[in-house]
Amino acid sequence: MSDSAEIIDHFLYTKEHEWINVEDGIGTMGITDYAQNALGDVTYVELPVEDSEVEQFEQFVSVESVKAASDIFAPLGGRVMEINRNLEDRPALINKDCYGKGWIAKIEVRDMDESSNLMTADEYRNYLETLEH
Repeated sequence: MSDSAEIIDHFLYTKEHEWINVEDGIGTMGITDYAQNALGDVTYVELPVEDSEVEQFEQFVSVESVKAASDIFAPLGGRVMEINRNLEDRPALINKDCYGKGWIAKIEVRDMDESSNLMTADEYRNYLETLEH
């Protein structure tokens, strides 16, 4: 499956299949193509509260699909600056464009040193291969 899962080279990834793209201290995050494919059709997203503080790897979002419900964890700690309210009415955006219009939240990153706990795109590709064996 990893051959068909889209991975964006300059993003960072977690073992729980979240991605984050940090620009100027703001991290836009969501779930990976691998995760949305495993979940199936997303039917509901419980979004975090804006201005709330999250710790790295803290559960702060829930995604429900026709197959399962899944907890989503913060790739980096900080303040939730913005949430993707489009997901309230159109949760399937996660399936259609998980790295674009299906983003979940924007986090004002507190400590970029935490990024050392995340995987690069190549590391994530290798990680997906280990899951298949």
